[in-house]
Amino acid sequence: MTGLYSLSRKEGWRRWVDTPSRARPDQLTPAELATLSEEAREEYAEARHDWHANFGILKTPQLAAIHDELDQVVATNRQDPDRVRGAAVIDALPGLGKTTIANTFARDFDRRIRKRAGQLTDESHERLPVFRVGLTSRTTLRTLNRMICEFYGHPGAERASAAQLAVFAVDCVLSCDTRLGIIDDLHFIDLNRRDGVEVSNHLKWLANELPVTFIYAGVGLAERRLFAEGLAGDTAVLAQTARRWTRLELPPFLIDTDVGRAHWINLLKATERQLVLTGARPGMLADISDYLFARTTGHIGSFITLVTRGCYKAIRHGHERLDTDLLDTIRIDEASETARHQLQAAFTAGTLTTRPRRARTA
Repeated sequence: MTGLYSLSRKEGWRRWVDTPSRARPDQLTPAELATLSEEAREEYAEARHDWHANFGILKTPQLAAIHDELDQVVATNRQDPDRVRGAAVIDALPGLGKTTIANTFARDFDRRIRKRAGQLTDESHERLPVFRVGLTSRTTLRTLNRMICEFYGHPGAERASAAQLAVFAVDCVLSCDTRLGIIDDLHFIDLNRRDGVEVSNHLKWLANELPVTFIYAGVGLAERRLFAEGLAGDTAVLAQTARRWTRLELPPFLIDTDVGRAHWINLLKATERQLVLTGARPGMLADISDYLFARTTGHIGSFITLVTRGCYKAIRHGHERLDTDLLDTIRIDEASETARHQLQAAFTAGTLTTRPRRARTA
């Protein structure tokens, strides 16, 4: 088990960016597992628990599409510092991987910049191509500035005023040659509150002052009128945000077309290849694709939770495979559990299927 760290601090971010991928535990057969001593079996189980909780990012079509969009936004933001750069915002329901997509894109960007430009700036400051902060439900102007300063480890982060913190934040970004800013949980900005309006305006000020491309992530931002900045009617056209932000939607897996069904099956097959269970077999997940969709409603966050918890129980109880009997004993998020019975009824009635037409014909 690795030590704990936070991506909202430069040390944690650098550790996450620079740490190589985990080594996959050996795939043992049931006979080989049986020959292990009790201590060795426990160590093997712990290694597999850790692997299943962290086996890496599955490159879904949704992730690939948004990474491509983000790459276009960032790569074309080559304006001189006197010009405002456009921003990107990932707007989606919970459990679809917004934070993962933003973080993994920023990690790849960080690695590329430091590989090309070096670990230090021309002025011998530490090069930090990315900063990342996550908003809270009580984020104010001062706390936003403080969180940016805390990412860089600025010594004045705790004592300074909001105005001083803003100056410190700008100095940190410029000194460390930061090019990309990730601001997560943007839905915590409440434009019905004075603090929320101040934070929204401050984000525009930061975009004006900093030669940085911002990537935001949040839940239901369009419905919260964040792009219209709380304005209504004719005044909504005055909102700067809607003109400067590129909104990227992140859908769940859908099975209303053969393409969508093929994407779902490919996700299951890719996940199968990552699992280290002695009783695993090809098709272990793909063969129960309808069941898994009904359990998770096509939300990758719910799917990964179900698989991770299922693997833990399969190892702990010696089952060593995933099947409907075991997965029926696993509870996940309430949204998935609530929708489960209606979806399962549709699959049973034959009005829904996860099987592409070619597979059904075969």
